[in-house]
Amino acid sequence: MIARICGKVIEKGSNHLLVEVGGIVYQVLIPSAVMQHLDENIDDKGQIKLITYHYLQSEPAKSTPILVGFLNEIEKEFFEVFITVSGIGPKAALKALSQPISLIAQAIDEANTVFLKSLPGIGEQRAKEIVAKLQNKIGKFGLIQDKELKRPKPQGADIEEEALAVLMQLEYKRSEAMSMIKKAMERSPKLENTEDLLNEVYKQKRSR
Repeated sequence: MIARICGKVIEKGSNHLLVEVGGIVYQVLIPSAVMQHLDENIDDKGQIKLITYHYLQSEPAKSTPILVGFLNEIEKEFFEVFITVSGIGPKAALKALSQPISLIAQAIDEANTVFLKSLPGIGEQRAKEIVAKLQNKIGKFGLIQDKELKRPKPQGADIEEEALAVLMQLEYKRSEAMSMIKKAMERSPKLENTEDLLNEVYKQKRSR
């Protein structure tokens, strides 16, 4: 069981980190509510310390070990409490925790199903089940001082960074990769994900 991880961040995606520890690189999934505070917790050497929740994701032919990262024990504890709700497993919780944990805890305590339904993957019935299971049991999580979140980067900025990382892995020079990405975004400004952006880069390269 991996309980903590401390190492160098070598890649930051929209919902994960790649952390190098002693020559081994671990993928750590990060809820959006936690991701908002990551930068201020990475030191000047690129090192980060994370509390981790380690579980096996079972599929018909295999079981995959998954690490979920948090900045402190209280965030991890909320995650563990949240997944006690019927129908919410670790994967669903990762997706749902897109708002500050303190606000989610407050919504649960106030039976604010409208707010809970705004969380990714949470519908009317699931919101009611969350309230029924957790109301009046999660007060301390409402005390987390996490309401002042940094504004997330626009989606376009995220996909450009991810596309740049991929192109550099493919041994393009940074300047060349950035130029290709810029031209692709100018041609198709409404691209929604990294795969579509890379496809557009490929198409424009072929058309030269």
